[in-house]
Amino acid sequence: MKLVMYNDFRPGLLVGDNVIGLGGLADDYMGPHVEDVMINLIEDFASVRDDLEDLEDSGRGVPVSSVQLRAPLPRPRKLICCFGNYREGQDRDSFPIDMFLKSPEAVIGPGDTVVLPNTPFTICHHEAELALVIGKRSKDISQADAMDSIFGYTAFMDVSPRAGIGRNPGMTMIQKSYDTCAPMGPCIVTADEIADPHALDIKYWVDDQARHDYNTSDLEHTVPELIEWATRVMTLLPGDVIALGTNHQGIGPLQDGETGRIEIQDIGSFSVSVMDPNKRTWPREVDQTMATRVREARP
Repeated sequence: MKLVMYNDFRPGLLVGDNVIGLGGLADDYMGPHVEDVMINLIEDFASVRDDLEDLEDSGRGVPVSSVQLRAPLPRPRKLICCFGNYREGQDRDSFPIDMFLKSPEAVIGPGDTVVLPNTPFTICHHEAELALVIGKRSKDISQADAMDSIFGYTAFMDVSPRAGIGRNPGMTMIQKSYDTCAPMGPCIVTADEIADPHALDIKYWVDDQARHDYNTSDLEHTVPELIEWATRVMTLLPGDVIALGTNHQGIGPLQDGETGRIEIQDIGSFSVSVMDPNKRTWPREVDQTMATRVREARP
């Protein structure tokens, strides 16, 4: 099942090329804050799943081209991102797990615009990532039980202006939390629809130029390992998101006037546009220097 938010942040189902609204069922989950709608639905999913499956089979809906898809989680409770977490195509030992928090306020959705910050930085990279969505309160979860904590999966862009702020501008991660630097979409695919999250193709384009093209089989640490590690640090709640990191081979810059598009197997694709008030430019190509540096740093 593919869950979406659309138009004025109404919940719906994506079935083929159509969006099916939840009708009166949605009223139970609407509230004063649009960011809570999908979280409420996730928390109550078991009790409404049969109704949603009936809607999914109803043949109703309108063409997805006639609506505005939104980020499926406009404001996740927590947005947790993995450092690296890919072997970069090498047969080697894994680095230790590490993660950082990215501001939920950075989330935007399909068709929205990444606005590059009006502050000095050296380059702004795209990072195409698979992300998981937590489905239930989870603390100190073992790897054996970890998959039961997952509600579903979505596609995520970790837009990354490099350096420029903080006491140690070369190392700080706060620059990844600028507003609009966390595009997410086009839907949340429930976990039962993804046979193996460790075997998905991830691709990214800037305009028509191919950039990222890798498979999650290259992950350094598996999904159960990541959930076990994260839940030792903090309690995860329904609607929390963990972005699994990226393979940096194919990484490149995003800049004014461009369109970035991500596609993940079995999830779908979406695009965002890019605007830079300062009109900065970089070579419109894969950043081989960055790709090589990351690969060589992973022994």
